Amino acid sequence: MEALIALAIGTLTGCGVYLVLRARSFPVVLGLTLLSYAVNLFLLASGRLVIGQPPVIGMAASHADALPQALVLTAIVIGFAMTAFVIMLSLRARAELGNDHVDGKDEGGAPR
Repeated sequence: MEALIALAIGTLTGCGVYLVLRARSFPVVLGLTLLSYAVNLFLLASGRLVIGQPPVIGMAASHADALPQALVLTAIVIGFAMTAFVIMLSLRARAELGNDHVDGKDEGGAPR
């Protein structure tokens, strides 16, 4: 199970970094979202993955830690707000510049 979680975190991080390095704004937004998912999964996995155990009830040594779960819930809200802000920023840049390149240049490389 740990290897599967580590593989998922690595895949999300790799795909997120690849998309963040693109020249268009939509892949950059998608890459930032994938990176935030990878961080959320990492925080959740740091709270110890225990299958078949209740979250709090039971012996103190076998329950899941509640702090990473609270951090993930907070990170989900912050990630949603960040995604909404970056989408609105890219839409504004598209309206102002006439293209959706991250650096504001058109296909030929000249600034508008």
